[in-house]
Amino acid sequence: MAEPHPATARRAPGPVRLRRELTAESGRLAWALLLAVAAAGAALALPLLVREIITDFSRHRPLGADVALMCVAAVGSALAQALSGFQLARIGERMAYRLRMRIMEHTLRLPLAVVRAEGAGDLAARVTSDAMLLRQVVDVATQLPLAALTIAATLGIMLWIDWLLTVVTVVSLAVLTVLVLLVLRRMRVSMAGQQTAVGQLAQRFTANLDALTTIKAYRAEPVASRALAADAERLRAVSLEGTRLGALIPAVLTLGNQLAMIAVILTGGTRLARGDLQAAAFAAFLLYLLQTVPSVNALASGFGRLQAGFAARDRCNDVLLMRPEADPDDADRPVPPPLPDAPAVLFRSVSYTHTGATEAALRDVSFTVERTGLTAIVGPSGAGKTTTLALVDRFLRPASGSVEVLGHDVRDWPLDALRARIAYVDQAFTLLEATARENLQLGRARPARDSELAAALAVVGLADDITRLPQGLDTLLGRESDLSGGQRQRMALARALLSDADIVLLDEPTSQLDGINEQRFRTIVEDLALTRAVIVVAHRLSTVRHADHVIVMSGGAVVDAGNHTTLVARCTPYRELVTSQATLPH
Repeated sequence: MAEPHPATARRAPGPVRLRRELTAESGRLAWALLLAVAAAGAALALPLLVREIITDFSRHRPLGADVALMCVAAVGSALAQALSGFQLARIGERMAYRLRMRIMEHTLRLPLAVVRAEGAGDLAARVTSDAMLLRQVVDVATQLPLAALTIAATLGIMLWIDWLLTVVTVVSLAVLTVLVLLVLRRMRVSMAGQQTAVGQLAQRFTANLDALTTIKAYRAEPVASRALAADAERLRAVSLEGTRLGALIPAVLTLGNQLAMIAVILTGGTRLARGDLQAAAFAAFLLYLLQTVPSVNALASGFGRLQAGFAARDRCNDVLLMRPEADPDDADRPVPPPLPDAPAVLFRSVSYTHTGATEAALRDVSFTVERTGLTAIVGPSGAGKTTTLALVDRFLRPASGSVEVLGHDVRDWPLDALRARIAYVDQAFTLLEATARENLQLGRARPARDSELAAALAVVGLADDITRLPQGLDTLLGRESDLSGGQRQRMALARALLSDADIVLLDEPTSQLDGINEQRFRTIVEDLALTRAVIVVAHRLSTVRHADHVIVMSGGAVVDAGNHTTLVARCTPYRELVTSQATLPH
C-alpha cells in the first residue's frame, strides 16, 4: 500500500514577502550591490577627472596620467555594471522560478471547485505574466537605493563645486519628483486591472482551445471570436490607461530635466560672467548634472516597476492564501488502519448541494458497499451518481451526514492516505501529458516492471496499440502522439488494474467501448471485484446486470437497492431504465 507523500499534506505556503524573497540569496545580492556601488563610484569620478584635464589644458600640463585614469574609470564602471546586472538577473530568475513552483504546486492542491471557479487561464497568468512582473522587483530593489545613493553623492560633489548651482538643481528636481509621484499613485491600480484582464482573456482562450473540435464542428468560430474580442477590448482599454500613465513619466522627466538644465546654465552663465565660477568647475558641474538625470529617471521608472510588482505580488498572494484541499493537520495525523469487518464504503444520511445551486445534488443518501464485489450505481442523468463518487474520494465534502471508507470517516483520513486506497477512473478517462509508462503507474507505491505493464495492457487489449507508438511505453501522450477515446478509456482501466487500491471507482467506464471491448471490460471488472470493492456508475445496464449490488438513484436520493433480478421485480424506476434500454436500437 502506498504511503502518503509528505508534500501533499503540508500546510499552505505563506504569502509572497518581497523582503524575504530578496534576502533568500543575500550573498549574491550583496555582491551585486557591491559591484553596482563600484560602477557608480567610478562613474562619479569621471567629471572630476574631466575638470582636471581641462585645467591641464589651460596650464599646458601633460594629460597622460589623467586620461589613463579616466579610461580606467570608464572601463571599470562598465565592467562592474555588466557583472552586477548579470548577478541581479540570476537572482531574479531564481526568485521567479521559486515563485512559479510555489504557485503551481499550491494550485494542484486546491479543491477542484476553487480551481474551476478561478479558471485555468487566469491561474496560468499568475505563473507567467505576474511572475515576470514580480521578477523585476529584484532589479528595482537595487536600482532604487543605488539611484538614491548616486543622486545623494552627486549632489554632495555638486555642492562642493558650487552651492548656488546645487540649490537650483535641487529645487528643479523637487518639482520633478512631485509630478512623478502624482502619476505613480495611479499606476498600481492600473497594473492590477491589466493583469486581471490578461487572466480573463487567457482563461477564455484556453477554454476555446479545449473546445476547438466542437467550435469547428458547429462553425462557431465567429461566436468564439466575438467573445475573445470583447475580452481583448477590455484588456486594450485598461492597458491604454496604463500606457497613458506610463507615457506621462518620461514626458515629465524630460521636461523636468530640461528645466533643470536651463536653470543651471542661466545661473552658471551669470556666475561665469561675474568671475565667481571657473569654466572647468562649471563643465564638471554640468557633467554631474547630466549624470544625475539618468539616476533620477531610474528612480522614477523604478517606482513605476515597483507598483507593477506590488500588483503582481497581490495577485500571486490571492492564490497562495487559498486554503488547500488537504486539512492543515494532515501531516501530523496518523493513518488509520482499515477495520477488518467494516464495509469498503458507507454513506450515512449524506446530503450535498453544489456551490451556487438552489437544489441539493444529494438528499439523505445512505448505502453500504462491501469490501469485495461489484456495486453499480444507476439512474437518470442528474440523479447524483457522479457526485456520490466525488464524495468517496473527498473531491467534495458532505453538507450533512458522513461518508466512511474502510471503517473510518473520510475526514479522519489524511487525504493522501485516503486516495492511496482508491483508484478513480473519471468520465473523460483523463491522461496526463506524460509518457504512457508514467500514465500507467500513477499512484503506485513502487515502479512497475515492464512485464507487469505489458500484462495489464494485454488484459485491456491495448498492448499492440502502445507497441505501435513511436517510442512505445516511453512515448509522450497528449500532443503529436495521442490516443483515441476508446484507447484512453482502456488505458485508464489498465491504470486501475496496476494500482494498489482497495476500492476502484469507475464513472461511466463503457461509454466509448464497442461490443467486444465492453465484454472485455466486464471480464476485467469481475476479476477486480474478486479482491476489491468496485463501484461503477453506469448508464448501460448491460454492463452491470451481474453486479452483486445495484443502487438506484433519482433526484439526488436512493430509491432502492438490491440485485438486478430483485430490482426488476419490485423497483419501477429501475424497470423503466431496463425497458428503455431494451427497446433502443443497437
